[in-house]
Amino acid sequence: MGYYREGFKEQALPKNPNIEEIAKSDVMNGLEAATNTKGTAKGKYHKTRHGFDILGLINPSKVASASRFADDLIKTLREKLA
Repeated sequence: MGYYREGFKEQALPKNPNIEEIAKSDVMNGLEAATNTKGTAKGKYHKTRHGFDILGLINPSKVASASRFADDLIKTLREKLA
């Protein structure tokens, strides 16, 4: 993952391709395990300390293609802004 660069343990993240079936606790535990190493310059994942920076790096099209709910949200926001 580009945000953490070195030391990020991607294998610690949940692997279910249907992201809407992954429990929030599993995502949070996976992020903590993936970053709970001295190899990451940013340190262990923290929602408020890292979340907004990471959101700024995410490709909305990839999120929309992986999540029907995210796709619906993006479409609704675009309609409201048009």
